[in-house]
Amino acid sequence: MPILPYAKRLDPGENGEIFARIARVYDDGASIRAIAAKTGRSYGFIHRLLAERPDVTFRERGGANRNRTT
Repeated sequence: MPILPYAKRLDPGENGEIFARIARVYDDGASIRAIAAKTGRSYGFIHRLLAERPDVTFRERGGANRNRTT
């Protein structure tokens, strides 16, 4: 995962492959927070980037649920 320059406007035309790679990593199960940490960008930036892509469907919020023991 490449480190993206902070506070620099990124053009989807120029960085289409990087954006597609981020979408693939998210689809493979990585969280938005993990992607943000690896790329050096904010949670909001990664979330907006994924929201703009028609091929990405967001997962439901929350972590794994524990089963109740009896």
